[in-house]
Amino acid sequence: MNILDTFKSRYLFEDMTSPDLEKTLEKPITVYAGFDPTNDSLQAGNFVTIMALAHLQRAGHKVIALVGGATGLIGDPSGKSVERNLLSAEQVEHNLEGIKENLSRFIDFDPSAPNPAIMVNNYDWFKDITFIELLRDVGRYFRMGTMLGKDSVKKRMEADDGGMSFTEFCYQILQGYDFLHLYKTYGCTMQIGGSDQWGNITAGTELVRRVCAKEVFGMTFPLVCDSTGKKFGKSEGNAIFLDSRKTSYYDFYQFFLRAMDADVIRYLKIFTFLPMERIAELEQAVATAPEKREAQQVLAEELTRAVHGEQGLAVAKQTTDVLFGGSVQGLSAATLEAIFANVPSATLAATDVIGKPAFEVIAAAGMTASKGEARRLVQQGGLNVNSARVPGLEKTFEAMDFIEDRLAVLRSGKRNFFLLKIQ
Repeated sequence: MNILDTFKSRYLFEDMTSPDLEKTLEKPITVYAGFDPTNDSLQAGNFVTIMALAHLQRAGHKVIALVGGATGLIGDPSGKSVERNLLSAEQVEHNLEGIKENLSRFIDFDPSAPNPAIMVNNYDWFKDITFIELLRDVGRYFRMGTMLGKDSVKKRMEADDGGMSFTEFCYQILQGYDFLHLYKTYGCTMQIGGSDQWGNITAGTELVRRVCAKEVFGMTFPLVCDSTGKKFGKSEGNAIFLDSRKTSYYDFYQFFLRAMDADVIRYLKIFTFLPMERIAELEQAVATAPEKREAQQVLAEELTRAVHGEQGLAVAKQTTDVLFGGSVQGLSAATLEAIFANVPSATLAATDVIGKPAFEVIAAAGMTASKGEARRLVQQGGLNVNSARVPGLEKTFEAMDFIEDRLAVLRSGKRNFFLLKIQ
């Protein structure tokens, strides 16, 4: 199957700059995609670009991941109604390290691999270009009418905040030059990106045509939204990060486990490498037995394994089991700390815990607002220690209550967890 057919069958295609691209992709070419270093972790929206690059690499094409160390200092106006906050050079450098780590999980950069990917930072070629050189050698190839006609520009010009800054307006020149540099340096003839990048991509294809009299190509894929139109994006307030420090294994797993029936098959095509035949089986399962949520289970497992490995998947499933009524018995202290990384916790001296009434300890730890509230909680049978209900006020904490002599999992009600640690 031509890689373009693969993209179309998996909702990874929206538009291309020329119909000649399909024939061009019949042979190996060099392709690049850019990543904006506005955060030190990529997120689910970026995973679409990563999957596209991974498909291309698997099909034998040379892929380049460009991290925008220079353009990240400017800020891409595409898809934005207000100007981004400009990052410092230190912030961008910090974010670059996180993005490099994220990308290396999915794309093979090993130089000894049969078809290794390349990672580049556009700061490396922009840092020595003067403003006069940029205007003289690059800016003269851009036409104001074309630049003003870009959707990203028109939308910002109509914004209530007074329009677009010169800084934002110049972004398409910088990204266009990226394509020119990669064409000259690596023979790169194709750029891919989300549909909101169309203006930036065509700025690059046009610049290469004007400077080198060569045709290069661009391809976009749809921005991923759920069936209600809600976008996977940092600005939408529902970002699902690929770094477990920002989105826990459990939260990542649960996000995809909660996918609606109307979305799950599309997500399986976009975000996984599952064969289309297997996805067709899962689509049938959604139609005939939606209550079993088999497709959602497969989606959550496939993605969590791909992003966080078998260990991350195991922690996510253990967390799900514990939070929905399972026992913590048999789990290590380290596993429990990973499971309950985002719940309230407190550390007390062992002498203030062992042999002391449970209600006094949880009040001192801050699990309840007062000792009176703690007393009522225990009296009403609402406190659990390591999945076992505390029988009454006479209960005291003993050494055996602490897993590996250092922590206990407390719960009030069905979902209110608290991690008590001793030292």
